[in-house]
Amino acid sequence: MKLKFAIIGCGRISKRHLQILTSGQWPNIELVSVVDIDKTKAEEASNDFNIPFFLNIDNMISSVGFDVGVVLTESGKHFEVAMQLIESGKHVIIEKPMCLRIEEGEKLVKTAKNHGVRIFTVKQNRYNKPVIKLKEALDQGRFGKLVIGTIRVRWSRNETYYGLANWRGTWAMDGGALTNQASHHIDLLEYMMGPVKSICAKSITALAPIEAEDTVVASVEFENGALGTIEATTATRPKDLEGSISVLGSGGSVEISGFAVNKIKHWEFCQGSQDDQLVSDSFSENPPSVYGYGHNAFYKSVIDSIVLDKPHPLEGDEGVKSLRLIHAIYESINTSAPVNIKSTNKYKNSKLGLR
Repeated sequence: MKLKFAIIGCGRISKRHLQILTSGQWPNIELVSVVDIDKTKAEEASNDFNIPFFLNIDNMISSVGFDVGVVLTESGKHFEVAMQLIESGKHVIIEKPMCLRIEEGEKLVKTAKNHGVRIFTVKQNRYNKPVIKLKEALDQGRFGKLVIGTIRVRWSRNETYYGLANWRGTWAMDGGALTNQASHHIDLLEYMMGPVKSICAKSITALAPIEAEDTVVASVEFENGALGTIEATTATRPKDLEGSISVLGSGGSVEISGFAVNKIKHWEFCQGSQDDQLVSDSFSENPPSVYGYGHNAFYKSVIDSIVLDKPHPLEGDEGVKSLRLIHAIYESINTSAPVNIKSTNKYKNSKLGLR
């Protein structure tokens, strides 16, 4: 019996998902439909991949049998679309961020559990081969005492990009560089360094004609005593420069760079191993786009998890974690003060997701 997928939203990122789900690499799955309120986009996807299209999610749910809905709409609509799928008994895969409000994410997780379905957030960079090796080194204790973790997102998004849709860069539907572009990297920072204790941040809107920020810098204190830095901007010119993470500890240092966290720039430990040179030499190519190479591995892991009914590392509340940190950063920006993460879950001064 095949696991049947439907895609909701045929925008910029959908082509990557469409290509993977129609690649034929997994004989036990099938893409059965797409839906978009924009008929031109829906028809294009339908014609390119020879699948039915709908202009209304209600019609698709009532007309097509499927098991998994893949939510690729603008972020501000993730909650309502995912909730509709969950209440219809469908598993859900959501592109990052899971949604824009913390309470919405928590409600999705609770409702999915109550309906006996599962919800997964796309964080494909965790499946990049260099990232997997970095996590292995951390789990093996090779870094010793962690000192500092840094992420940098230096990408280029000009007026043409923000003009593709009127929701881009708005607080209600998208957010800025932090939420849209840096969400994956924020996830990686916590994934590698552990829970955040406090954060202090500043932002500007330097070049983009948008409501939200195009540039943000944050200083981080982790619960383990290490420090961190978050740098995210879409004001790099003339083109994307890097999407990177670095981890420094008493036992070694690693930097994974390129523009999609795919290229090992530095890999060195005080106690070397015979595999270190192989690791350093084996991952030196950038992918063709900032989406990276991780989507295939992400989908395989989700398919296996559903079919075999086993836990998944990006299921449920895992999608809410980075959203909480993003709101804490906006709280710090808007109050010009540090934010203690555990002291509150109510970030009243964060504009993200407010309509």
